[in-house]
Amino acid sequence: MKVPFKYSLRSLGTRKLTTTLTMIGVALVVFVFAAVLMMAGGLQRAMVDTGSDDNVIILRKSANAEISSIIDRDQAAIASTEPEVAKSADGTPLATKEIVVIINLEYNDKPGVANVTVRGVSQAAFQIRPQVKLLAGRMFKFGSREVIVGSSIAKRFKDATIGQSLKFGGDQWTIVGTFEANGSGFESEIWGDVEQLDAAFNRPVFSSVTVRLANRERFQEYAKWFESDNRLQTLEVKREKQFYEEQSELMATFIRVLGIVVTVIFSFGAMIGAMITMYAAVANRTMEIGTMRALGFRRRSILSAFLIEALLLSLLGGAAGLLLAALLQFFSVSMINFGTFTEIAFSFALSPTVVIATMVFSLVMGLIGGFLPAVRASRMSILNALRAG
Repeated sequence: MKVPFKYSLRSLGTRKLTTTLTMIGVALVVFVFAAVLMMAGGLQRAMVDTGSDDNVIILRKSANAEISSIIDRDQAAIASTEPEVAKSADGTPLATKEIVVIINLEYNDKPGVANVTVRGVSQAAFQIRPQVKLLAGRMFKFGSREVIVGSSIAKRFKDATIGQSLKFGGDQWTIVGTFEANGSGFESEIWGDVEQLDAAFNRPVFSSVTVRLANRERFQEYAKWFESDNRLQTLEVKREKQFYEEQSELMATFIRVLGIVVTVIFSFGAMIGAMITMYAAVANRTMEIGTMRALGFRRRSILSAFLIEALLLSLLGGAAGLLLAALLQFFSVSMINFGTFTEIAFSFALSPTVVIATMVFSLVMGLIGGFLPAVRASRMSILNALRAG
């Protein structure tokens, strides 16, 4: 004979204080766990969204970031002439030859400075990256010491708004506009004319070349042509989205590992709380358990009833913690990306994977915390239980 589900559900309401405290403990642990996963997911989404499936990026072999890559001008010209490269209306290859340098900027709202990416771009950059759109001001003029800044830069750093000037590369650079890029990593960058930045930093080479393919499905053909050209043997080609995903992998893994370790430590407290609550339930319902056994309920039915009660307790606490964590989507954070050693701003990202992992984690806490009390309840002798009552 099975114990009705409503029995377990109603039992939670008989001990309001201990049930509430246990749920709060589970909710707090689940909140931390979900926040960690959302932070790592937000970083990866921001970086992956920076790339496009239609674009490929060319860097020097063994370079793990654009800042450490060097491409000769002759090589850059060759890489953008292959027939697989898309052309603009006037027949010009859709390729942007870029340099990436790092400068220091002061924060707006706290002391200290951060590393910020400055990207020198060609005119084709805005055609192959249509997600980059002006928010305010105007586009910088090629051939001038003007720049536009990402929306995250404008919000977080001193003197980074339209009309202000930034000093780097031995010169003053006037900010003439701000741009957005669908929440991607480009919003944490400053963009200007690649030739002007080349001259300012005395760097007659490029960091990377990004080209748009006429057909994204022809990437393998472009890669084979690239590898067969002896003039390009010091370079390698990747899909742009793959490159930016690799840039975030190290940092996202670090966040997950550190966060999960801390969360697991905290979870012991929540599991102990659930165990104490369930032991108290068993002690307070000894007579009830004896009566149920006398009426013919089997040991496994008693075990299942108390396990279900513990799982319901953790499920409700987990749902509350997840709901609280969902509010983090309205906030953004910034941190140094280990792949580039520059600061990137991103938002917390709640995905179906995070929801499933969080709820499974809360149920595991309930299962571990409620197992021993449930076993104790199921093993009670009918006679001893009735006498104790």
